[in-house]
Amino acid sequence: MSAQKFNIDTVENAAATPGEEQPWAELGLKQDEYQRIVDLLGRRPTAAELAMYSVMWSEHCSYKSSKIHLKKFGAKLDEAMKKDMMVGIGENAGVTDLGDGWAVTFKVESHNHPSFVEPYQGAATGIGGIVRDIISMGARPVAVMDPLRFGAIDHPDTARLVHGIVSGIGGYGNSLGLPNIGGETVFDEVYQANPLVNALAVGVLRHEDLRLANASGVGNRVVLFGARTGGDGIGGASVLASESFDDTKPSKRPAVQVGDPFAEKVLIECCLELFKAELVEGIQDLGAAGISCATSELASNGDGGMQVELTDVLLRDPTLTPGEILMSESQERMMAVVTPEKSAAFEAVMAKWGVEYSWLGEVTDTGRLIITWDGETIVDVDPRSVAHDGPTYDRPQTRPARQDALQADTFRSSAAGASLPASGDELRSSLLELIASPNLCDKSWITNQYDRYVGGNTAQAMPDDAGVVRVDEATGMGVGLATDANGRYAYLDPYAGAQLALAESYRNVATTGAVPMAVTDCLNFGSPEDPEVMWQFVQAIDGLSDACLELQVPVTGGNVSLYNQTGSTAIHPTPVVGVLGRFDDVSRRTPSGWREEHDGEAIYLLGTTSDELDGSEFANLRGHLGGLPPKVDLQAEKTLGQILIAASRDGMLDAAHDLSEGGLAAALSEMVLRHGVGARVNLEPLLHRDGVDAFTALFSESQGRALVAVPRAEEERFADMVGMRNYPALRLGVVEAESGALDVQDLFSVPVEELREANTATLAKHFG
Repeated sequence: MSAQKFNIDTVENAAATPGEEQPWAELGLKQDEYQRIVDLLGRRPTAAELAMYSVMWSEHCSYKSSKIHLKKFGAKLDEAMKKDMMVGIGENAGVTDLGDGWAVTFKVESHNHPSFVEPYQGAATGIGGIVRDIISMGARPVAVMDPLRFGAIDHPDTARLVHGIVSGIGGYGNSLGLPNIGGETVFDEVYQANPLVNALAVGVLRHEDLRLANASGVGNRVVLFGARTGGDGIGGASVLASESFDDTKPSKRPAVQVGDPFAEKVLIECCLELFKAELVEGIQDLGAAGISCATSELASNGDGGMQVELTDVLLRDPTLTPGEILMSESQERMMAVVTPEKSAAFEAVMAKWGVEYSWLGEVTDTGRLIITWDGETIVDVDPRSVAHDGPTYDRPQTRPARQDALQADTFRSSAAGASLPASGDELRSSLLELIASPNLCDKSWITNQYDRYVGGNTAQAMPDDAGVVRVDEATGMGVGLATDANGRYAYLDPYAGAQLALAESYRNVATTGAVPMAVTDCLNFGSPEDPEVMWQFVQAIDGLSDACLELQVPVTGGNVSLYNQTGSTAIHPTPVVGVLGRFDDVSRRTPSGWREEHDGEAIYLLGTTSDELDGSEFANLRGHLGGLPPKVDLQAEKTLGQILIAASRDGMLDAAHDLSEGGLAAALSEMVLRHGVGARVNLEPLLHRDGVDAFTALFSESQGRALVAVPRAEEERFADMVGMRNYPALRLGVVEAESGALDVQDLFSVPVEELREANTATLAKHFG
């Protein structure tokens, strides 16, 4: 395009006009941050430089309140944990070696604030952005997942968000041809004005296809390709995610990015062809902070120098100023570094796929990022000062004064727990209430809007405990993935809450038979400027990093989402943890429910049950939140995982389900409902062994537990294997295909159809 005639603020002009007023506060910078920029440059920044620093130094892009604490993940890696980690924290996504020349990359990120402002596009571009992170590693995306949290299910605004966000995720993911294999949906009034839309993507690649985001090789050319740059999303995610929503302040809700999944699908295939032909030296997707991020990060990670002519950027809106072009977060764009001799071949690939591109400049050895506008210099900075050496805050931390009283307020001691169900009829009613509750009800109203099997490699998806995807058709090698978090647990004890999130996700992956290998996390918290929130955040990182070390699963990447609060009301701390596990052969996976052909098989409960109802789903239904969350025993989780993996591999299990939210009552109901096949169980041995009553046996959320269905011919071998590991196991009952009911002996019986009616009616009632 031809250069537009703006009143351009050049570097020369900035040096000559030191006293010119600049809108640093409106762009989200603090006064001391602005002064630091002036000190770095030795002059005031140009308008374009100010735009770059404002988005790149935002909380969302710079991690300025969290990066000193995130270093703990790397500090707590031992050599054994590094063994399979090909790429760790710091790149677009982590990469783990699967063996046989295969690798897998996965990452979870947030798109919370944009999804509240514009639910459909906010959620859709969340999927698009995380998929581009996967592409930029040299991988083919193969699946997505969506951990979601909404406000109260009956709040008038919840329907707007649910309809828009679910449609956005499904519309974008389905159009890309990517199966959605799992996630979560939680309703809690604490998320009312701050829904959490976390998006995970996973991709596969051969070792030789791995690509990193750096600009190396003096004279190599810099190219921007994909969609044209527009005014949508200027400062979008970077600004929206870096300040709390507060009606008393001027609006900081710029236009949310607009996604085009069909353009992204073409971009995926185009990039994969570039990788196969080895036509790019480095590559970076354009997400938050747009060209500001791509140029500064590529230059900073490479030889340190780059020169770019901004008037060469292809625009949808010719009225955009240079600063707006640098800040725009228009979607479906990539930036790459290409050697001059491969330029023609690169252009041929672009022509084949009909993808627009513009050569913007080249890699230099100056150590400076120079951006010109019609030949005049408008940016002259050290790229590290923009991309990596921004502000770092060690913000104050204060344990909330309420914490002691909160933890002392146990469910048993509260009015909510004073009159608990005891009779068979009361327990029956409570079980039906539990499985009809917003958090444990059937989520197929949501998941049916997603294509779970497109591509032909999905071996398992929701409502099973973990999603399973085949990687290698020849051998059946594949991966299992699960995401989990419990904000109530983390509110009661953020250290333990983060560990419980990891333990549940680890357990869900092991339940399918996959060997847990790697972790990604999305740490969703309130304002870092609140010392109580910072205390929660640091406690959660300490808990998660300690637990990863003990379970020997490294964090390979992730995301921090702060300022999830409205005014002074923060969300519960919600550290979402994703675990990836490896299958030698996905055909040996274990599903989460039994079928008719499993009639007569033994149902075993692994683990022990204690009086642990604080933070539970049952307590939540009674309006209570207090006490301490269930105890974490990571060695027990590790042993349980070994049992589940070995039993699955050796054909000893026909079904397995972890016990978590809703306890035994929820797990039994979900295993019965998975294929509509009944079961008969007897709680008496459990009550006798663990010293609990029937209510506690059914609704406690003690950890380190799983239900499994064992073929009669395998019972002895299974019992021996569990006994050798000295793990508690109890034969609880049998699968009863002909009964058509969940029968808890001497207490109650519920027909499968009555269970299903209670379980499936909730979302349809509220959302149509």
